[in-house]
Amino acid sequence: MDYTALIADIRAALPGLSLRAGEPMSRHCSFRVGGPAAAMAFPASREELAALCALLRQKGERPLVIGRGTNILPPDEGLNRIVVNTSRGLGDISRSGNRLTAQCGASLASLANAAAEAGLSGLEFAHGIPGTVGGGIVMNAGAYGGELKDAAVRTEYLDGELRLCQAEGAAQDLSYRHSFLSGRDWVALSVTFALTPGEREEIFARMRELDGRRRDSQPLDMPSAGSAFKRPREGYAAALIDQAGLKGFSVGGAQVSTKHAGFVVNTGGATSADVLGLMEHIQKTVLAQSGVLLEPEIRILRNGEG
Repeated sequence: MDYTALIADIRAALPGLSLRAGEPMSRHCSFRVGGPAAAMAFPASREELAALCALLRQKGERPLVIGRGTNILPPDEGLNRIVVNTSRGLGDISRSGNRLTAQCGASLASLANAAAEAGLSGLEFAHGIPGTVGGGIVMNAGAYGGELKDAAVRTEYLDGELRLCQAEGAAQDLSYRHSFLSGRDWVALSVTFALTPGEREEIFARMRELDGRRRDSQPLDMPSAGSAFKRPREGYAAALIDQAGLKGFSVGGAQVSTKHAGFVVNTGGATSADVLGLMEHIQKTVLAQSGVLLEPEIRILRNGEG
């Protein structure tokens, strides 16, 4: 792909679009690692997002759509792709009765706050999840016994042909860290959540309680992507990693958190290769000691792959 020409074509077709050539992925990834993308676009509306995707499809380019980059590991050499960042211009949240509809770029924290302000319960667990609604619905994000599937009733999206579609109820295929969008180049546009009326102060109190539990147990002061591995069928990833004696183990600037063994953190100056090398070492060691092969929860991005 001739990205210089493609970027010129995008600017000519969408002159109002915010587009940055050679934008470092490290600025848009919670690990704070990764080289430059060919370009990063920041659409300001659904219409601009759809027009950009249509143009890129016409040019034979597969865009990478991200939110706040809280569950990705981009490569050190950068990405030979156009990255579409939804976290700046697609954050609207609206209410209709006991339902909230949030655009894909809205943060889960702002969604939980909006629900609490409206006296609606059911999303308290989401307040401390650092990602966006779009990324959250793709992987059915969850914490402390709650998952988006508990409240999500409709997802609006663009399919592979860029048709505007909706998936409702069971059609969203929500299960542990999975949805109907998983593994597909489809774009979540918005999600509608059905919530339960509650006492506003009780809802905020529950959110404060969960935030306190997070601060006490998780390394929130260090760059990471949350849980590095999915929960295995046998036990818990953090416990298996701890039992393997890996808490505090490092590869370069990447370390198994000394506070929570389920987290891989950037202690300063880590590279993507450091993080990947550490995750592979964790997998091999845990497999050898317990017979369990841990599956990454983090999406590892590689050039030439989806």
